[in-house]
Amino acid sequence: MNSFLDRTIERARSKRQTIILPEGNDPRTLEAAEKIIAQDIADLIILGNPETIQQSGHDLSKAQIVDQADSPYNEELAEQLYEIRKAKGLTKEQAHELLKDPLYFGVMMVKAGHANGMVAGACHATSDVLRPALQILKTAPGAALVSSFFVMEVPDCDLGHQGTFIFADCGLNVQPDAPQLAAIALSSAASWQSLMDVDPCVALLSHSTHGSAKNEDADKVREATEIAKAQAPTMAIDGELQFDAAIIESVGSSKAPGSPVAGRANVLIFPDLDAGNIGYKLVQRLAKAEAYGPITQGIAAPVNDLSRGCSADDIVGVVAITCVQAQQHEAATQA
Repeated sequence: MNSFLDRTIERARSKRQTIILPEGNDPRTLEAAEKIIAQDIADLIILGNPETIQQSGHDLSKAQIVDQADSPYNEELAEQLYEIRKAKGLTKEQAHELLKDPLYFGVMMVKAGHANGMVAGACHATSDVLRPALQILKTAPGAALVSSFFVMEVPDCDLGHQGTFIFADCGLNVQPDAPQLAAIALSSAASWQSLMDVDPCVALLSHSTHGSAKNEDADKVREATEIAKAQAPTMAIDGELQFDAAIIESVGSSKAPGSPVAGRANVLIFPDLDAGNIGYKLVQRLAKAEAYGPITQGIAAPVNDLSRGCSADDIVGVVAITCVQAQQHEAATQA
């Protein structure tokens, strides 16, 4: 059986996208870029010093290497950035200055249509990656907030969808309130559908199942579930559910009889960032699961943040996922 990554790479190849990698000074980025080109996953634009990159020892002859300090795109991007941010007080001179930052330059390349998505974060903090994306691209139509998820692929596991799950939010929203938690659930369901082409089955997780505990934390998850159900009445969504009730059929039928989700969830929504971050790392390390992410959702075009501890193979995986997101974004805008 092909892995999630194998399937995603095949989908990326089916309609090639152009992805910008703004961290051309990072050796892992260049190693990943060589693999992406060799596997024919995406067309790449790499930002950095062309001479230094060409001397890296990697075959990047099929990539477009752009030095943003001396780029033919500079005037076009600066003018567009000025128009986008002038109401916030940005001057043309400041626009030119901002474009010296590879992350701002990369996001503007996406905004201008020269690239379909961006992947960064190997040597930048999450806030640095997302700030230009939110200032320039903004949130997607209909999205209440930007959140993140991991695709978790657990070996030798028949739970979820063939051992594969989405875990959210594991990277961005620290203490989402009930409406925000509902928004994360619905965004994650849409991400699952687009990446897996399988119907989502969404569990909002808690230490309580259907009122077994009475406290504010459980109440928040119950309220979020009701909001999500009201906004997506035909989707399989339930909560609050304990983790075992969400994924194990015998436990789910005992603790939540009649639930459309209990025992078969494939999208798991954690009540806060502590739970989500700890949860994905527990599964990754103890179950030896593959963890692809964090993948952002809710931005108007695909911009994904890497862990600063990522490997070159991690970057390859995130680029493939970004390509599929870009395909979905293109299809939605043309509909």
